[in-house]
Amino acid sequence: MTITDNIFKETLMLKPSEKAQLIDKLISTLDKPDKEIDKLWAKETEDRIDAYDQGKLKVVSLEKVLQKYR
Repeated sequence: MTITDNIFKETLMLKPSEKAQLIDKLISTLDKPDKEIDKLWAKETEDRIDAYDQGKLKVVSLEKVLQKYR
């Protein structure tokens, strides 16, 4: 049995709230800053703002979007 299997077996004995806390801690270790991704998102944001300013982007109100899911 691997260490991962042993850890998983142990976590099955935790309360649901403790499992959730553990999951949150594990996920936060995966969320590392990436300058290249940040740069790409910044460019995407600027491109979208430019498209909006030039009238090239279709705008939908929040209310209309929410109506779709009600």
